[in-house]
Amino acid sequence: MIKSILGTSAIALVAALPALAQDVDRTGWPTSFTVGTASQGGTFFVYGSGYANLISEELGVTGGAEVTGGPMQNMALVHTGEAAMGMTTMGPAQVSIAGQSPLAPGLEMTNVCAHFPMYETPFHAVALASSGITSLSEIPAGARIGFGPAGSTGDTYFPEMMTALNIEFERRNGGWNDLGGQLQDGLIDVIGFAAGVPIPQVAELEASNDVNIIEFTAEEQALMTALFPVANFDIPAGAYASLDAPARAVSMWNFAIVNCDLPESFVYEATRVIMEDNARMMQIHSSAATTVFENWDKNSVIPWHPGAARWFIENGADIPADMIKS
Repeated sequence: MIKSILGTSAIALVAALPALAQDVDRTGWPTSFTVGTASQGGTFFVYGSGYANLISEELGVTGGAEVTGGPMQNMALVHTGEAAMGMTTMGPAQVSIAGQSPLAPGLEMTNVCAHFPMYETPFHAVALASSGITSLSEIPAGARIGFGPAGSTGDTYFPEMMTALNIEFERRNGGWNDLGGQLQDGLIDVIGFAAGVPIPQVAELEASNDVNIIEFTAEEQALMTALFPVANFDIPAGAYASLDAPARAVSMWNFAIVNCDLPESFVYEATRVIMEDNARMMQIHSSAATTVFENWDKNSVIPWHPGAARWFIENGADIPADMIKS
């Protein structure tokens, strides 16, 4: 749970803080925080661990990442305050706020606020080259497909996409590292990834196997964008060692989220740390290339935390008043 700084411990902590933050009002700041990420081997875990460490280092508050089931579970953890911060995707965020999360049916997760834009999550599939599968239409009936942790963005939307494409499959769940091992061992046939590129687990697979990055056709893209809250996306050539030309995919935006009860000054400073040092963020993961001010408008689902909104408005964002948590 989120804990407040009290008594003399607050004085001792402030004395040890970086000089740049000495004059900030730290009333009610947490003594520590966690960032809900996803399974190890995926982009969420790498990205979330990095920005948790960056905020901790710059603001002098102990923080770190927590392995979770991904965007859907992160919405629940942040809503209840079990995690102060987290990462989610627009689709899972939308259904969670509406009380339609499969993890807590009927619970409207309205105590989750937007923090900052992250990156787009492309949906794409990977198979071993030895399988002979080079396109979605070549996935054989009854193929065993791993969609990531149960309740994750991939597990929520990718199976529905496969069904819409008339692909018959056996659904498998697990962390990305676990699924990568199963693919190498022949226990599953395909992994349907939904994560920021490059995905660490794909790079690990490429290190010891020939793999096929399976893209969508233009017709498949058109059907996906018509049926799901996604947009066309090109995975850049070179994002993976085995990808020598751009690959068509569809994507969904990711946003960092915070518990709405966190103090405005804390969230403002955490936002400033992330948004004003993109070079450091890029060192964490190359997907942070889109963690920039200009992408504030990619959020039309989650109400903004007043602290985050204040930083973006000061820098020119036109966030509607009804999109800021009161």
